[in-house]
Amino acid sequence: MAHTYDSLNVGDTFETVMNVSAADVRAYADLTGADTPIHVDAEYAATTAFGQPIAHGALLLGYISKVLGRDYPGHGSVAVSLSAKFLRPVPVDSEVTIEVKIAEKIERFGHVKAKVYVYRGGKMACGGEAVVIPPKE
Repeated sequence: MAHTYDSLNVGDTFETVMNVSAADVRAYADLTGADTPIHVDAEYAATTAFGQPIAHGALLLGYISKVLGRDYPGHGSVAVSLSAKFLRPVPVDSEVTIEVKIAEKIERFGHVKAKVYVYRGGKMACGGEAVVIPPKE
């Protein structure tokens, strides 16, 4: 069930848990051409400061976009903007929690501004902001 502009309130929060799988990272690399070794080559990644392959930051944004469009506010939502900072690496095959928190309702346009976060192991890996047009009904 989608949440409409009228049903959303400042402070409302939604969380969901997702797995950042090696298959997702590989599919993202294949789709975008972003196949740098830190993401897809375990042998190479083992020689880096991270010690293992890490997810693309843009893949994490894709997970946030999925939550906005399919979960909260949900079906019928349209992202107007999405910006974030990547604070910590997310190793491939990690479990992450995606959190969306309604920060502001922009009545003039019928948009909502939300704070968006990706956590791994209770620590913020990615944090930012999204502006979304929620469904009318």
